Amino acid sequence: MKPYLLSFAFLLAVSFATAQNKVNPIIKSYGTVFEIPTADHKPDPSLEYKIIIELSDNTPKPDSLNIYLEAIATLVNLHAAEGVPAKNIKMVVILRKGATYAVFGDELYKKYFKVENPNRQLLKELTDAGVEFYVCGQTMIKRNTKEEELMPGTKIASSGLTAISTYQLKGYTMVKF
Repeated sequence: MKPYLLSFAFLLAVSFATAQNKVNPIIKSYGTVFEIPTADHKPDPSLEYKIIIELSDNTPKPDSLNIYLEAIATLVNLHAAEGVPAKNIKMVVILRKGATYAVFGDELYKKYFKVENPNRQLLKELTDAGVEFYVCGQTMIKRNTKEEELMPGTKIASSGLTAISTYQLKGYTMVKF
């Protein structure tokens, strides 16, 4: 066998041996993760994961998918990829300040950014998976935003800050993107 063919065959074998499977166990269209069967630490499938996520910034590119929302999809899929059942993933997202734009309905989003909300499908998949979204009522009032101008499934908290403290006292672990 020619040396370059032998080298190519070796590299091909190594790449197949080290290739990792990409999976989307719950959020099918977003948040792809890699299975790592040899990891030394993995989530415990017998635990209930109660996670509260605070989002306070808008994505840098409002005409593109919100990177922070996709990170939430990744977080859901990371737990599920390691065997945590969907029923054991309790996730609440609090949107404050600039992050509230992410849940604006298309009409209101167009008013601010001249495009329809690119997060529509991702938000639907996340809410269908049981992720709850609360927008800060204080921010809504400051922006003169009405409930019917938000994406379907979005709930309103009297304030984002008090929602965060309440969920933490209920045993939710805080994650901030």
